[in-house]
Amino acid sequence: MIDAMTLHKSSLVCDAHCDTLLDVLAGKRRLGERSESGQIDLPRLHEGNVTGQVFAVWTPPARYADATRYALEAIDAFHREVAANDDFRLATTAADLDVAFADHAVAGMLSFEGAEPLAGSLPALRMFHRLGIRLITLTWNFRNEAADGVKESISGGGLTNFGRALVAECNRLGIVLDVSHLAPAGVRDVLALSEQPVIASHSNATAVYDHQRNLTDAQLQAIVANGGAVGVTYVPPFLRQDKENASVLDVLDHIDYMVKLIGADHVMLGSDFDGMGTMAPQGLEDASRLPGITAGLMARGYNETAIKAILGGNFRRVFAQVTSA
Repeated sequence: MIDAMTLHKSSLVCDAHCDTLLDVLAGKRRLGERSESGQIDLPRLHEGNVTGQVFAVWTPPARYADATRYALEAIDAFHREVAANDDFRLATTAADLDVAFADHAVAGMLSFEGAEPLAGSLPALRMFHRLGIRLITLTWNFRNEAADGVKESISGGGLTNFGRALVAECNRLGIVLDVSHLAPAGVRDVLALSEQPVIASHSNATAVYDHQRNLTDAQLQAIVANGGAVGVTYVPPFLRQDKENASVLDVLDHIDYMVKLIGADHVMLGSDFDGMGTMAPQGLEDASRLPGITAGLMARGYNETAIKAILGGNFRRVFAQVTSA
């Protein structure tokens, strides 16, 4: 029987969400250098055998007034890191993931965490697509031109007219729509309107732990009906009530629940590394610890096919379908 490390190293591993670009843009870290701070850099991604890493462009609320400029600067920081590191590439298609896997390189994908940089403009979306944006979380926690975020749920608001046009244009361009952070009405609207599979890049199961950012059974099942996938996140407050005691076992509990509800072909990884502050679950302190998930899944009786799907195969499937649209 294959051992966990051998299985992990033979698998395409993809992570649907991290916030590392904030530190890169601020000059706190370089991706090519192993850092004592944060949770992701190229050396640690290699140690964790991560091939596909989604780097989110998140605009802090204090920068909403100049969100477009801030996003351009973040994307520029990403492209400068690609130019500076031979083992780091921009990925805009699933074929790019495959080439990076064969070359033992890291394929970085760009996403928006919140549509603020678009400023209500579809031409801006098209230009950002040319710069490499291939995934978009429509909101962060608050309201923007596209929709209400999860912290505005009391409004009952779903997608705006611009948000509806945004869904259609993302489908046309081949940009993956991401419902993490959306208010429930917005999740409903995206799933009703999108003609392409939709993801939740970094959200857990409400039935395991009832947190505002987690998804109900009905939402999970609707994402699957759409052909999408859900990225289990490692953020301790989304895993359990006593977040100080969160560990890789809690991450595995959320994976287990989702697999039983929606199947192993619709569950993936969405760490939110570098977006959870200094906290991290025990056993998943940074990207180098990803083999612990493989070992945990094996210990719980998952077969090789299911493990490979969860580690990266499901992300690749959705990414391939949408970006080839």
